[in-house]
Parts: sequence; C-alpha cells; structure tokens
Amino acid sequence: MFHAEIGILGGTGLYHMPGLMNAHEEQISTPFGDPSDWLTFGELHGRRVAFLARHGRGHGILPSDINHCANIYAMKQVGVNAILSISAVGSLKEKHKPGTFLVPDQFIDRTYARRSTFFGPDVVAHVSMADPVCPEIGTAIMAACGVQNVPATRGGTYVCMEGPQFSTKAESNLYRSWGADVIGMTNLQEAKLAREAEMCYGTLAMVTDYDCWHPDHDSVTTEQIVATLNRNNATALKVMDAVVAALPAKRICHCQSALKGAILTRPALISLATRQKLRLLLDPYLQPANKLAEKPAEKQ
Repeated sequence: MFHAEIGILGGTGLYHMPGLMNAHEEQISTPFGDPSDWLTFGELHGRRVAFLARHGRGHGILPSDINHCANIYAMKQVGVNAILSISAVGSLKEKHKPGTFLVPDQFIDRTYARRSTFFGPDVVAHVSMADPVCPEIGTAIMAACGVQNVPATRGGTYVCMEGPQFSTKAESNLYRSWGADVIGMTNLQEAKLAREAEMCYGTLAMVTDYDCWHPDHDSVTTEQIVATLNRNNATALKVMDAVVAALPAKRICHCQSALKGAILTRPALISLATRQKLRLLLDPYLQPANKLAEKPAEKQ
C-alpha cells in the first residue's frame, strides 16, 4: 500500500489534483467500506500527498450518502496525519462575497442522517470538539492565501446542513441570527472523524453565492454560480499547493493525542472484533488486537 502524510479532500467541481509529481491511483478498502473514490497519490514540494474527491468523480454521491468513515479511515490507513478540505459554501453574511474564501474555526451541526463516529457498539469514546479546526492548518492556509494574494478571512462558523435541498429563507435567517458565516453540507463529519482519528483538519471554504436570505439571491443564475465555482476551484488548487509547502513537518498541536483519556469503556468489555476493526485508533491506548489474538486461552 502507498503512503502519504497529507490528505486533500476535494469538493464540488474538484475531482482531481493537478500538479502532483509521480501521480498514481490506488483503490483502498477500509473496515467501514469503500471511500468515495480511488485515492490519488503523488508528491508536492517533497511531501507525500493523497487526494480524494469526496463526491466521487462525476459528482455521483449525495452529501448525505458520503461514507465519511471510510474516507477518513482510508486516509488514516495510508499514513495521513493532516487533512486539508476544500469546500464550496454559501455566504450568510454580506461581507463574505462570492469569490472570496473563509477559513472557519467553528461548526454547527444541522445534520441528522449521518454517521459521525468510528466508535460503538461496544466501545465508547468522547473526544473534545471545542476547537474543531487544527490551529496549525488554519495558520498554514492563511499564509498560503497571502502568498497567492487570495482574499480570505480567518475564523467564522460553518453551518453543516443535511441537504441535498438548500435552506428555506426561515432557516437561512435563523442561521444568520446565530451569527454563522457560511453554510455547506459536508465538513462537520470530516472534522469529527479526523479528531477521533487524531488527525489535523482544516477547511478552505470557497464562497460561491449568497444563501437565499440575500435580497439579490433570486437574480443570481446557475451559470453565474458555476462560473464562480470554477474560478474558486482554480484558485483553491494554487492555495493548496502553497499550504502543502507551508505545513510544518512535525506536529506540535493537540490533535495527535485527542483520544488520550477519551476512551471510557473498560478494555475487557471491548470485543476482539472491534479492537481489530479500530486497531489504528485503539492500539496506541490499549493492548494491540493482534497481541490479544496471539494470547493463548486461559485454562478452565
């Protein structure tokens, strides 16, 4: 199996990662099923990178149907420790204009039909999500935006809605009353699972349009939105290239120890099957599953 240290998740309109040196694809399977597509491996600035289109090439997967567990676990399996997410969003504030970028540091979960954890049914863990975005990645993304002269704002709240329908005006105005900045359909499950997997996570949110609250919303055409999306994607790829170059090789954040003290289930109650399924997460904190399998049965 190929290895990578940085994972990139592409959103709407972004189904491949140009510029990768020695690029090749590999189909990855996980204990949670198959990820959205084959992973593309390659090198940028001497760093090993794995790219995955979260909706699949051709955009055939609804937001509610994305197998986030498989996507994130696949990244974990190939050695990724930092995930960069690129996502199209709608703006909930006048100041976040279409064509600009946001690096959110908070999320609000409005989903209801998705799996958002690796744990259960016989192992319980509660990781902290107080600060869901890795500060190191946030700093690297903003630095990359500066290098590329891209208009970006650091900090803000991303509302993650279920979809696939867009918001009603009542919902959009409710989110605005909460002080939220942008709205999308994919990122919070990624952030939660990345934290459980002790991986760093950060988002470059690309504003394609104002949400339906805006008085000029109805005058915006699909063609205009697609044109903005295409421009944003081209810019986002340049930013991601610069982020890969800017990310520190050694992590000093707390993301890498998010599970320390978070596993509440007594080890004796966790089945061997669960330990094997979650070995990448549990082995650093429990006796490795393969060692348990090798342990001879006790005499009666």
